[in-house]
Amino acid sequence: MKAVRNGYYWQLRLMPGEEIVETLMGFVRSRRIKSGFLTGIGAAENVVLGCFAPRTKTYHKRIFKGDHEIVALVGNVAWAGKDPVCHIHTVISTPRLATYAGHLFSGTVTVTLEVAFVPGTRRLQRKPDPLSGLNLLAL
Repeated sequence: MKAVRNGYYWQLRLMPGEEIVETLMGFVRSRRIKSGFLTGIGAAENVVLGCFAPRTKTYHKRIFKGDHEIVALVGNVAWAGKDPVCHIHTVISTPRLATYAGHLFSGTVTVTLEVAFVPGTRRLQRKPDPLSGLNLLAL
């Protein structure tokens, strides 16, 4: 990954072969970023998206093999204890221009992933929510 500070935000470029979520969490950890939000576009393969089912408190996951355009990627960053959490949703497009969207669990960059990352000034935490079973922002 390449990164450059651009005023109040970071411009990131993930490289082919890099795993998206792991690479972004590594960036947050290495720069000791307290919180933030991100947006991006690019291309990836072996993308795993999910949709949360509140009744069962589980995610329905689907793997999208092959090349896909990342039409939109949005998310936020907080911490769960000592670990950063990148909560990311994305829209991907197939070669036939069909789109799919959901919570991004993983994906490998094929050409590039260009991400604008805006860091926050406060350290935000995620804590377990008894109703959903998810680790939600503790604001």
